[in-house]
Amino acid sequence: MARFFNSMRDGIGFDLILVGAAMVFLLALAGLPLVYNILMSFQQVDMFTLGDLFRPLAGLTNYVAVVNAPEFWLVTKNTLIFVFTSMAGQFVLGFSLALFFAQNFPGAATIRGLFLVSWVMPGLVVGAIWSWILAGDFGVLNTILKAMGIIEAPIFWKSDPNFSIWAVVIANIWLGLAFNMLLLSVGLAAIPRDLYEAAELDGANAFQRFWTITLPMMRSTIGAVLSLGLIGTLQQFDLFPALTEGGPANTSNVAGYWAWQMSFKLYDFAKGATISVMMFVLVLIASVVYVRSTRHEVRG
Repeated sequence: MARFFNSMRDGIGFDLILVGAAMVFLLALAGLPLVYNILMSFQQVDMFTLGDLFRPLAGLTNYVAVVNAPEFWLVTKNTLIFVFTSMAGQFVLGFSLALFFAQNFPGAATIRGLFLVSWVMPGLVVGAIWSWILAGDFGVLNTILKAMGIIEAPIFWKSDPNFSIWAVVIANIWLGLAFNMLLLSVGLAAIPRDLYEAAELDGANAFQRFWTITLPMMRSTIGAVLSLGLIGTLQQFDLFPALTEGGPANTSNVAGYWAWQMSFKLYDFAKGATISVMMFVLVLIASVVYVRSTRHEVRG
């Protein structure tokens, strides 16, 4: 006992208490719900058996039923479109802005800070803003496109099956743009300026400096940004109820929102859990890639 109090006085025991408390917190709020969700995906669970301690086992029946569902392939296609176009838009625009604000001009830091407003706003608020911007009759985007002569008739972004998924993509790109820009700006700031000066003295133009210096030096940062972008986009939920609610006819539905619909609209909790487990596997893979990217960056 005396040794314990001595360790507490030295700070070592207190550190162990903090670490233990954090582990208990993560186990209670993340670990147990995850295990519960995985178990539910192998059971027969509906609104009548949700409160039962022991439920009938279903094996892989729920997974087979989800894959054979009529909307499975449409939702899968929408998820792939949503994830990869959002990631591409966020990364390309974020990298372009990071390179632009890396230049030394008055007000660069202030303007870059204003871009972070979109990142700190809740997803539902962003969805409400873009719902107004993308409105078919009075939306700002249609007004601008008409004024530029790009379109003649208004586009009903949220209710047209050909455009509904792109409405959510546009909003999600805007939502994650600042996060990508911030991380990539940090990576750019870590590159020694001497390399650019030496390359410029050797006659390298801007594109050559970008290709031979910026991209190789940013490889780990880019891997981390893309991995975090994949995780964040797969977990995006708030924009869908605010914009399209997955419609019309599932043309803008994605896996995360489909899992919520299956659980809390159709009360088929087992299939909702099954879809969530499938998504968890993808997020886990992206997390492993992210950890490996950051580990490589630290070693470098």
